Amino acid sequence: MGRQILRTIAQKQMAEKREEKKYLPSDYGCELIYEKATTEQIRDKSLPTNAYLIYYKVNGNSYVDVCRGIKRVDLFDFYYDKYGPGSVIKIDFGYGTINPKSWGYKAPEKKKRR
Repeated sequence: MGRQILRTIAQKQMAEKREEKKYLPSDYGCELIYEKATTEQIRDKSLPTNAYLIYYKVNGNSYVDVCRGIKRVDLFDFYYDKYGPGSVIKIDFGYGTINPKSWGYKAPEKKKRR
């Protein structure tokens, strides 16, 4: 009985530490494109090919994020650290068709000639 109380206290302390610390995707080599994405955002073909769909569960609610990263391991680490063990349900490929090098690139403005 005493061990159960100590275990629950330790779990509460770990949850408080997790809430205190801000988890930034850039620290994990990721870029969060859409958080809690809608169906239209998920099926967007103008996203890069390295965008992944991350299905996760927090407090009994399921969500989907569109996140960009080089490795799936980095994406998993980010969501594992942010939401805890057992939160990541699945990581799947996105629907993007744009080359990652050219995604988000804006052509420079042309100067007017005299």
